[in-house]
Amino acid sequence: MPRTATHISRRHVLLSLSALGSVALCASSVQASADDKTPSDKAADDKTPANIQFALERAIDAIAAPFVLAETRGLYRAENVNVTTTVAAGSKETIARVASGASDMALADLNALIRYRGDPDAAAVKAVFVLLNAAPYAIVARKSRGVISLGSLEGKVLGVADRDLAIRLWPALAKRNNIKLAAVKQERISAAVREPMLSAGQVDAITGFSYLSAVNLRDRGVPADDLAVFRFAEFGSAAYGLALIVNPKFAATRPEAVKAFIRAVTAGTQLTIKDPARAINDVMTQMENGSRELELTRLHTAITDNILTDDVRRDGLGGMDAARFEASLDEIAEDFTFKKRPTAANIFDDSFLPGTVGRKIN
Repeated sequence: MPRTATHISRRHVLLSLSALGSVALCASSVQASADDKTPSDKAADDKTPANIQFALERAIDAIAAPFVLAETRGLYRAENVNVTTTVAAGSKETIARVASGASDMALADLNALIRYRGDPDAAAVKAVFVLLNAAPYAIVARKSRGVISLGSLEGKVLGVADRDLAIRLWPALAKRNNIKLAAVKQERISAAVREPMLSAGQVDAITGFSYLSAVNLRDRGVPADDLAVFRFAEFGSAAYGLALIVNPKFAATRPEAVKAFIRAVTAGTQLTIKDPARAINDVMTQMENGSRELELTRLHTAITDNILTDDVRRDGLGGMDAARFEASLDEIAEDFTFKKRPTAANIFDDSFLPGTVGRKIN
């Protein structure tokens, strides 16, 4: 389980002291976000720190860097929040935790949240900050297995792991790119053997996340020039990726705490983008048996492909475009029947976000 903000090791203390310069670099962002605070928010600064139960959807790795930095660089503390972090087994579980109130906030796949909210009886869990502006869904294939283009998947075997999220948008992607779904054989496999099976040539391609499967395969010795990575976003997918979600009661009763948490994560994301190598140093303190080189590659991939998109460069971190959201619903509908089609306002609440200036990437 990740270390909490209240149990920081000697190494964390040293990291925090050495990171004062980095916190200073974020001063303009923190100042800008402070200008967005309501009077009640500012009054809360003098009160006892707000306790937040936060859940990650997987064990800490490079993608958790913004949250790790929010702890190790003192960003949570500066926002007067005390964060306890736990780890869940995927987005379905983090959504369930937030819906039940077991967690106040969590990281979850936005498309999984949309499907959950497709049931009118579901708890009114909403996203409040989009971390991955572009979903990391991808098909990763071996060129040596004859897969050199998305269309060449026809006649091949596609390995699909249990609880895989990418495969849910494969029907929409195939339709958009004139690929016959029936011509691509799907083989259900365990997530534990997904990359090993592709590495061994037991399947021709796999679905997954580009910053996970593609990077893991290179680490397994598969030559980079033998890998074909077909990112859904490059083939017309409008889908968003991981986002912060919040329990509706917590959002209603502790809005200042939600805002403070998002300000800290925004600053942590900005620091991560500014200096990925230094961010990974902090991440490695909370991983067991992790490879720094592997995680740094993973982080660079996620920043380039999923976090620092053209939309984010233009509009800043955390937000969502309503028209693009509607397009993503159309994709989901190719594989999912909504009992009630949600609106952007049903899924995303931007009232907790810092102002645009505080979310910009300099």
